[in-house]
Amino acid sequence: MMSKVGAGCASLVFFLFDTEERLYMAGKKQHYSGIGGQAVLEGVMMKNGSDYAVAVRKPDGQIEVKKDVHHGILEGSVLIRIPFVRGIFMFIDSLSLGMKSLNYSASFYDEEESENKGKNGGLGDKLLTAVVTVVAFALAIFLFMLLPYFTAQYLDRFIRSRVVMTLIEGGLRILIFLIYVSAISMMKDIKRLYMYHGAEHKCINCIESGKELNADNVRESSRFHRRCGTSFILLVLLISVILFFFITVRNPLLRVLIRIALIPVISGISYELIRIAGRSDSILVRIISAPGFLMQKITTKEPDDEMIEVAIDSVEAVFDWKEYLEREFAL
Repeated sequence: MMSKVGAGCASLVFFLFDTEERLYMAGKKQHYSGIGGQAVLEGVMMKNGSDYAVAVRKPDGQIEVKKDVHHGILEGSVLIRIPFVRGIFMFIDSLSLGMKSLNYSASFYDEEESENKGKNGGLGDKLLTAVVTVVAFALAIFLFMLLPYFTAQYLDRFIRSRVVMTLIEGGLRILIFLIYVSAISMMKDIKRLYMYHGAEHKCINCIESGKELNADNVRESSRFHRRCGTSFILLVLLISVILFFFITVRNPLLRVLIRIALIPVISGISYELIRIAGRSDSILVRIISAPGFLMQKITTKEPDDEMIEVAIDSVEAVFDWKEYLEREFAL
């Protein structure tokens, strides 16, 4: 079974981007619920406001649900109301909570800490989380920002057009990401992670479509959702292609530093687009969401009934879906 470090690195970088889906979104009126989540090792984390819950299927088959409060960096700050600025802080908050939830779920399967299964916290865990986060974030920058740039530079002697070079670099960046998420999907633990990812989306789609949250309705719901984290990462990659057109300096070191410096800007723009996508059903939003749906064909899989049960428990720990349905759909 994957250890804490292995699960953390794989899931963080993964967190760190047809017709069937378009018909689904166009044919059913979605009501924004405000809840979101993330797949963890053998479980699902759901967040509603400051409250979050992690539901995990333990090795003995029982479901353990932990509910807690997560205070974001900008909680109570006026910055949370400023578009494009809040996005990078929201992204950092999501990474922090995601790693915390992932470590909690992995603790049930950590053979080296069998006497402390299910316990989270402590200086050791916090230090491990910090190290894994830094390493994984650095790896993501190298794979999806620097490697495409340096690879594209080999063609610089043959191609004199800056526009063409920028497009090639952007294409390489997206290609590397596609290869990465496809490659890790072959790992047993990641396959199951993708299935729990599907269960998370199905639960949210179920209630946002006005259906009661039960296994039958969740099973029939779509596993694709516009506010997905992989859609966010794909938007980051696509927007980076546009912004990098404006980097005109010739010095290679400065070009690299500017690319890294633009990461907060790109994240801020991507966050606002994902936020709009979660609240609108316009043609423009459908176009923006289409690449994300295609990515979710890889990063989400159909869950089994036991996974659906775990996801439902996680939702119910932090969200009163009955009150929501009554308020939004008059049910």
